[in-house]
Amino acid sequence: MEYSIRELSELAGVSARTLRYYDEIGLLKPSRTSDAGYRFYGEKEVELMQQILFYRERGLELEQIAQIFRNPDFDIRSALEEHLLELEQRKRETERLIQNIRQTIASMEGEYEMSDKERFEAFKKNQVEENERLYGEELRKKYGEEAVEASNRKRLGMTEEEYQRYTKLEQEILDRLTQAAQKGAAPDSEEMQAVAALHKEWLLMVWSKYTEEAHAGVGKMYACDERFRAYYDRNAEGCADLLCAAIQHYCQA
Repeated sequence: MEYSIRELSELAGVSARTLRYYDEIGLLKPSRTSDAGYRFYGEKEVELMQQILFYRERGLELEQIAQIFRNPDFDIRSALEEHLLELEQRKRETERLIQNIRQTIASMEGEYEMSDKERFEAFKKNQVEENERLYGEELRKKYGEEAVEASNRKRLGMTEEEYQRYTKLEQEILDRLTQAAQKGAAPDSEEMQAVAALHKEWLLMVWSKYTEEAHAGVGKMYACDERFRAYYDRNAEGCADLLCAAIQHYCQA
């Protein structure tokens, strides 16, 4: 079946202007354009439009989606399976949080005695699953199955105080790194070496053993892996490279 730009616009719930923009940037080209300049879209374009909406729902930028589509190995069936796994994980995470909130309310009303450990269990489990989904395969290749599983157990076994310290450390590292990058701080500056020290402290909360070599390896992964780069660079460009260089200096000092 073939759709005009107006028909696809109504079907997908996006504006015709958006579809024209997707055409301009090469994200979604029409299957054909009439002599009068009207755009028409076929089955393949409809499938790609659905993929764009799925990826946008997952928070990807248009350029990231374009890079995925340009990959010669891109396959719509595989993409759908990936989306399904993502949504199933979100469902599990949401159900945990719902149960946590219900228990908390019941505890406040005197119907249930909730331990401090239970208050944070859902957050820790969700964090471990998200980390596994995003980086599990790479981390296992780099550090081994036993090391990753030990790290997960340590994270899940955190006390309330430890978990709060862990999350606060992560945010403090991000905040100080962003400020340093915006100021143009050097990797070997006192400011950035303090960030590297905080990063070591943060790692030790989930690592069973620390080595400078492993710490330096994590820093390099931040700069080389686009997912880590996007995470650290989201507030200021160059944060991933700056953190990597700071950690290298810290481990060599």
